Amino acid sequence: MTLDVIQHTSRLWRAQPEKAQGSQSVTAVSEGSAASFISGDFSWRADLSSALGGGDSAPSPTALLLSALAGCVVLILRDLLAPQLGVTLRSVKATASCESDDRGLLGIGQIVAELRNIALKVEIDSPSPQEKIDALIAVWRQRCPVYLALARPQDVEVSVSLRAA
Repeated sequence: MTLDVIQHTSRLWRAQPEKAQGSQSVTAVSEGSAASFISGDFSWRADLSSALGGGDSAPSPTALLLSALAGCVVLILRDLLAPQLGVTLRSVKATASCESDDRGLLGIGQIVAELRNIALKVEIDSPSPQEKIDALIAVWRQRCPVYLALARPQDVEVSVSLRAA
């Protein structure tokens, strides 16, 4: 994204805030041992490990969550914030990781099926001084929706409908 595009969009959304409003959805459908996802024109898959009854044919849902976090930092830093803040980035690499105990998925003992120690390692190649990189990361922490959803969890509304035979 160029700075001209960012500035044009910013002016438009300041003048017409309703144009900045939106929503996204992803539909998942069971497909054999995996799940297929569709969002607009895009599709992808997820699967569980064979130890959990899956087919190991695609990344796990946890890997997809971590990829959203890593992808969000790379894209937002490089394409959105760096141009806005006048920071030169040659490259950005991010690795997201977590720990879990999959016994919780199988209902073994009192283990909770949660992700723990979520971590994000960001490697930036830039001629810019450390102060500018620190400011860039501070703004990213304020604006990245994936990071904010993980750092400040909120309730998720769940509704279930049964289609009987």
